[in-house]
Amino acid sequence: MVSETELLDAIPTTLWIGGPVSATGGATFPVHNPATGEVIANVADATPEDAVRALDAAAAVQAEWAATPARQRGEILRAVFEAITARSEEFALLMTLEMGKALPESRNEVKYGAEFFRWFSEEAVRIHGRYQSAPAGTGRILVHKQPVGPCLAITPWNFPLAMGTRKIGPALAAGCTMIVKPASATPLTMLLLAQLCSEAGLPDGVLSVITTSRSGAVTGPLLNDPRLRKLTFTGSTPVGKKLVEASAHGLLRTSMELGGNAPFVVFEDADIDAAVQGAVLAKLRNGGEACTAANRFHVQNSVRQEFTEKLVAAMAEYTLGPGTDPATTLGPLINESQLDIVGDLVEDAVAAGAKIELGGKAPGGAGWFYPATVLSDIPDTARILREEVFGPVAPIVGFDTEEEGLAAANNTEYGLVAYVFTQDLARALRVAEGLETGMVGVNRGVISDPAAPFGGVKESGFGREGGFEGIEEYLDTKYIALP
Repeated sequence: MVSETELLDAIPTTLWIGGPVSATGGATFPVHNPATGEVIANVADATPEDAVRALDAAAAVQAEWAATPARQRGEILRAVFEAITARSEEFALLMTLEMGKALPESRNEVKYGAEFFRWFSEEAVRIHGRYQSAPAGTGRILVHKQPVGPCLAITPWNFPLAMGTRKIGPALAAGCTMIVKPASATPLTMLLLAQLCSEAGLPDGVLSVITTSRSGAVTGPLLNDPRLRKLTFTGSTPVGKKLVEASAHGLLRTSMELGGNAPFVVFEDADIDAAVQGAVLAKLRNGGEACTAANRFHVQNSVRQEFTEKLVAAMAEYTLGPGTDPATTLGPLINESQLDIVGDLVEDAVAAGAKIELGGKAPGGAGWFYPATVLSDIPDTARILREEVFGPVAPIVGFDTEEEGLAAANNTEYGLVAYVFTQDLARALRVAEGLETGMVGVNRGVISDPAAPFGGVKESGFGREGGFEGIEEYLDTKYIALP
């Protein structure tokens, strides 16, 4: 395995537009290690002119890429999957350095993220239309699928590889060119991916990466350029709403994977040990910095004390520390701002009457660390029940009846994912159908799968990534009327 210094020295820190290029004006911005706060790289800070350069490149090769045989596109995606897999330890270390997650978490993300290239390499050759006689006998109907055209993907910092691959994979498979604007906190992983795509045979201009510290100013001109035909975004709901408004000028195809406030519902007939194991996975995956992380634990009162005690014991086993330390199972938060947000939510809950069962206070010192935390007796007025925590904090509240539990779970403007633990199949199906979310995990704490459609409802967004549905986001449907 390469050393940290060797790895960082080998990563591109320029923009990637048909290869490594400098930003107009030569400005850079720093990338920090969340475990220490130290600068690990200075990356090119793109200008609006650089974004237009990337769109120029994408538009120039769009027709050629769309005309590339699907089998050939699929083979390039497969080659990238194999390249990521071969260099998985490098990707894992790089993500840990720039995002902070523990190395085992990073390794899991590499495996998950790479799978989108394998999945969509297989979907590239399965883009279907249809041919039929018109019911009235007036002719024939031919339905044809075509790539939407150049796309812009704006990705978040919490999954530096997977949030990109589940957008890039289907776009390239469909025959679309793509520009990726990664989060300024974690741009290095996407730059390494762009380099691997080029080495795997992806033609210049098909994929560009523009890194910038001024996202709105840099991507704004693209949203008003008629050559751009698709916007896909993963991030907060407020930013997503602004992007949807901005995209309306050009009537862009949009898909939005936005915020969450995932309920984790435990019924009295659940296997409590299994529920606790699922709760730990749902809460502490990625250190809690995931839109799918369980945000509110609704536990039937008859088993609430048992669940709380066992969850406290399980979360107490997590070791806080730098992600590169083999002993670490819980890394730092992404930055000081996020540390303050998590701390403020816990303090607000405690001030309102919540009880700290575990953790509850940042250790201080270098890095942006917050311990695994469990809160009980949460009053309804606490902000932590309404706002996305994005940290390793588990607030537990009780309910009496199934109807009360379902109502509490749905009491949010968000609707990304929910988790249900029960051994009653009829109840599982009944509650799953009643939950106002795009995804439901039944007796499972991790649900993400490249072969499944990922996405939410209500203010968690629209559109789906992954599964058979994922490639449809990058295809236009054309009806051809025949005699």
